[in-house]
Amino acid sequence: MKKFGLLSSLKCVGHIGMVFFIASIFLLAACDDESSFAPRDDESSSSIEDVTPQSSEDETSVSSSSAKSSSSVNAKSSESAKSSSSSVTPKSSVSETSVSSSNAKSSSSTKSSSSVASSSSVKSSSSVTQQSSSSAKSSSSVPLSSSEYVPFDHTVTLGEMRDEYKKFTDERNGRTYYYLTIRGKNSKGEQDSVTVMAENLNIGKMVGITKDQADDATIERYCYDRDTTNCDRYGGLYQWAEMMQLPSECNTKSCADLIQPNHQGICPDGWRLLTQEDFYIVINADGNTHGIAGVRSSYGFNGFNSTGYSLVGAGVVWDRRCESIQQTTYWYYPEESPTNPDEKVLSAATSYSSTGLNEYKVQKHHGFSVRCTKLEE
Repeated sequence: MKKFGLLSSLKCVGHIGMVFFIASIFLLAACDDESSFAPRDDESSSSIEDVTPQSSEDETSVSSSSAKSSSSVNAKSSESAKSSSSSVTPKSSVSETSVSSSNAKSSSSTKSSSSVASSSSVKSSSSVTQQSSSSAKSSSSVPLSSSEYVPFDHTVTLGEMRDEYKKFTDERNGRTYYYLTIRGKNSKGEQDSVTVMAENLNIGKMVGITKDQADDATIERYCYDRDTTNCDRYGGLYQWAEMMQLPSECNTKSCADLIQPNHQGICPDGWRLLTQEDFYIVINADGNTHGIAGVRSSYGFNGFNSTGYSLVGAGVVWDRRCESIQQTTYWYYPEESPTNPDEKVLSAATSYSSTGLNEYKVQKHHGFSVRCTKLEE
């Protein structure tokens, strides 16, 4: 009986040992599983960077002040957030219509990575990337094309005499301009009139400001800051020979023998380039008691616009630099300087705060605004 009891006891101890052995295996396995949920440093999300890309010299810039920040991107992981944010504000080439930052959608609709859960509660970045690629909108589906751009409403720059304005469409590019007839005194003190565009001309292929407008086979233009929306609002900026539609070499030598009466230049058919005499009538328009301020638009250019001419602060390309948009405007006349015709021509300018008209003899390679006068019928 004692032997049987001893054997029974040994069997019980064996069973108990086996139970403890099996239990210890399960406990070790459980620890290994739990350790896989602990967040690791290399899985935690990082901050989102480069949401607003830098623009190159040949691309439209979007200022940081007008671009919305990325401080709110709702990303599955920092990697997928970065990949989507880089396509939020697309760059455009100089040959395309750029989209202003006010019309472009930014990444401000997504939460920043500071609100992204750590890897302890989300899937690995590889699975998130797969999910985001299937469910998130690609950059090609985001409506940021130039078709979204709403053309500038030029009626806001016009004078109060709205009934005086008419419209003309340039068949070369389909652009429509407002124009009016201004009555006043000419340089002889006689009553006279001139029919002029109330907007700056905007025609041609945009080129970089570091280049001359040297392709004599096509009209070329500068756009302030290489942004075609500026050309839409303020008009193109042209070197003198380009404005005149003369060979580009006329920027460095006299071409007086090629200048015609009623010189058309880059103006549409039926129109010619504005002359000094034309502008004299404009500034001495009937009822204009404000001088040059009566020629400037009241919309953004500190004028009274009592003449209806509606000058805007188009800025200038001066020595290969864009300068003074909304602060000044320059324009050439189709006339070379009598003292230095090889290099200089007659021009005029006004600024936001000018009380008088400034007239200059300037070099021909700057980029200035252009106005056109309607030929008399």
